[in-house]
Amino acid sequence: MSHVLDDLVDLLSLEAIEENLFRGRSQDLGFRQLFGGQVLGQSLSAASQTVEPERHVHSLHGYFLRPGDATQPVVYMVDRVRDGGSFSTRRVTAVQKGQQIFTASMSFQGDEPGFSHQAPMPAVVGPENLPTELELLTMHERLIPPPLREKLLCAKPIEIRPVTERDPYNPQPSDPVKYVWFRADGQLANNPQLHRWIMAYASDFNLLTTSLLPHAKSVWHRDMQLASLDHALWFHGNLVADDWLLYALDSPWAGNARGFSRGAVYNRAGELVASSAQEGLIRHREDWA
Repeated sequence: MSHVLDDLVDLLSLEAIEENLFRGRSQDLGFRQLFGGQVLGQSLSAASQTVEPERHVHSLHGYFLRPGDATQPVVYMVDRVRDGGSFSTRRVTAVQKGQQIFTASMSFQGDEPGFSHQAPMPAVVGPENLPTELELLTMHERLIPPPLREKLLCAKPIEIRPVTERDPYNPQPSDPVKYVWFRADGQLANNPQLHRWIMAYASDFNLLTTSLLPHAKSVWHRDMQLASLDHALWFHGNLVADDWLLYALDSPWAGNARGFSRGAVYNRAGELVASSAQEGLIRHREDWA
């Protein structure tokens, strides 16, 4: 396991400070606020640690209430809503500086037989010969403000390889569809819960920005204000986060300073292992440029 992936696993593991109460440290990825994927992954970690291991999360629905501070730890309060015969429900509240920054409901279920079908995996080129997102960003190093270069161009725990290369500083209008391959950059322990925490963390990358594609804008434009408003994630099958996964993303709608995006996650065998959806704030702010 790489040291950056080891650090991510530690970040998501959390410290139990009281019954149903956990604390997680934060990481600064160079964004204006705390990365939403961190809060998603840590919230799921907190909830999972209060559920019997035979039950795995199958759905997560969360709302981002306030911008988080990447320099401060986050406290997670878990409400054990229900433990039924087949399902367990948890409500998690993330707190910083005495204020709620995120709240989520999650449902867990044990394995059982049932009907099965899925949408087919899109036919795209494999990840082997594609450049990584980090390599593509390094090509534009001179355009990155010096204070951010160290944070943006360092080693990453999640390796991302876009299927289609785009210039983040000079994007051209395109259909709101995106395909990226991703995986944990190293071997993870054989712990199904951990692989789901990693998936929750990684699911926030590339999702909201898909809604910018028709408008020739990117997250790297200083005049754009982007913030996640909510996030939904469904787990369908046997998820292995340290093998290549295809994230098929599209944005069917944007308006009223919001963008809506959804994603489907497939493994190399073409099995649909997770789905996501997110609405976020997308404001053109000339006063930020």
